[in-house]
Amino acid sequence: MSRLDRSILTGVAVTALSLTASGCVVVHGEREVLPGATRAEAAEALKEFTAAYNKADQAYDVSLDEDHTAGALAAIDAARLKAGKANNPGGNPSYTPLELTDAEFTIPKKAGWPRWFVADARGNKGGDVRWLLVFTRDGLDDAWEAAYLTLLSPGDVPEFKTDRDGWAEAVSANTAQLAVSPAKLSKSYTDYLQDGGEGFAAGAHTSAWRAQREKQATRPGLATQYIDEPLTDGDHAPLALRTADGGALVFFATRHYEKQTAASGASVPTPNRDVLALTEGEIKQALTMEFVSNEVALDPPAGAADDDVAILGRVQGLTAAKGQ
Repeated sequence: MSRLDRSILTGVAVTALSLTASGCVVVHGEREVLPGATRAEAAEALKEFTAAYNKADQAYDVSLDEDHTAGALAAIDAARLKAGKANNPGGNPSYTPLELTDAEFTIPKKAGWPRWFVADARGNKGGDVRWLLVFTRDGLDDAWEAAYLTLLSPGDVPEFKTDRDGWAEAVSANTAQLAVSPAKLSKSYTDYLQDGGEGFAAGAHTSAWRAQREKQATRPGLATQYIDEPLTDGDHAPLALRTADGGALVFFATRHYEKQTAASGASVPTPNRDVLALTEGEIKQALTMEFVSNEVALDPPAGAADDDVAILGRVQGLTAAKGQ
């Protein structure tokens, strides 16, 4: 899922009115701690997303699901569909409908907007993995949009802290109760990718990815440079759920650039059709590719004996490229 030139893609009650002996008292959802959605609303949001995603995937038409995606997932999905349309104007010749079954919903109680929840479902694509989709909306009249998608092995999905009614706990982005606050996690991760250091557990998306980059950077006749940037604003804001052990599962986003420059007299390896479809300019001696990635991490409680953040999953897609 971390391969750099491939996209994986493959009702809240806001205002309550109560009557008292002294008159009307209005309780505003902006201040009241409420579940982000009912379970029925969450199930309907997942159903609507899947239907829209399948229509867009079959036709390679971003307009068919753009109202159901946001943030990192929207950027990855839009680029995937754009490349698909350029290479197959008549639609997706290998279309297979996405099916999401055995869905479980983790819905946090919180005050204010955005409201959000996590859908954890079995997909018929990607092997034996769970699809974790984070749905958000910014107001009562807005549609639910999937902002994050990550794929996890069933055993990697943690147990969440819930109250007696089954509602989960949203964790503040600026909390000091975690090893790394969710607000700082995107930058901490991109700093680690650039410079190494401590704070992240070894794994496919940390130490192994850095080793892969170092190997690519030293190929004879081809210099490869990497730039990593945090994404934290608007629909890219991190979202975190309290886990049963006091830590949190954090969804966050990053942006990555890879520039390949061929030595004098040599040429950059010819990219695949999807990369070419998203490339502006002529590839002569250099190619710069831009990727957007969304990650999910286990963030331990502050002061834990093992306080390394574990990156459990990462879905990344090419969003643009430039030839020089």
